Amino acid sequence: MEKNLENIVNMVYPGRVIIIGKTPAGDDVVMYAITGRSPSSQARKLEINEADKKIFVKPTDEETLKTGNPDLLVYPAIICKNGIAVSNGKQTEDVFNCLETGKNPAQVLIDSLEKWEYEPDDPNFTPRISGCITDGAALSVLKRADDGSVIRNTFKIPMISGKGKMISTYTGVNQNPLPSFAGEPQDVDISWTSPEEAVSAFYEALGPADGEPDFRVTAAVAFLDAAGTITMKVKNRNA
Repeated sequence: MEKNLENIVNMVYPGRVIIIGKTPAGDDVVMYAITGRSPSSQARKLEINEADKKIFVKPTDEETLKTGNPDLLVYPAIICKNGIAVSNGKQTEDVFNCLETGKNPAQVLIDSLEKWEYEPDDPNFTPRISGCITDGAALSVLKRADDGSVIRNTFKIPMISGKGKMISTYTGVNQNPLPSFAGEPQDVDISWTSPEEAVSAFYEALGPADGEPDFRVTAAVAFLDAAGTITMKVKNRNA
């Protein structure tokens, strides 16, 4: 198992995961993964739209997906143009629309997510996690406070070759209700030299321990090099 993904390996159920960082060669990297416990969450895949440089969450079974909340389950996960926007919901479009404003990445997330809050999926109230790369990088977690208000945490991420930062919707403990992500983004070492290598390692790290259920749904990686070339790869459990 990849030593640089041990923090993910130790999570039984992370929910959704975002990693932002740089390869050893200096390429920008965004990684996104979905794990799911319910049939509706499992009935999904990630699909690349090469022409628009987008990666969408799409259903693998429409009827099974409808047993959940399609509004929370189907969305653009990654958009690559004038930087990269990533999130676990439809807020990805709003983050992307702010990338051309010339703002620093933390301000992009603060402004674009102003009207958003945690997901209305009682009792979990899943956090909305988002990130962007523009002139630098940032990550955001919007989660529910005990009184029902929104806790808004934004983190500016240092972009260091071979290093990254990770957030997830949950702490990794599989219980009900699911505990929301807490604290600061976690460190990740990024050793991969290609999106193919990165997405395979990412998907493997999300796998279950012996005898445990497999919650993996899908994983995606986008690389952006100094010349502006974008390369995207996905690995789906169900085609």
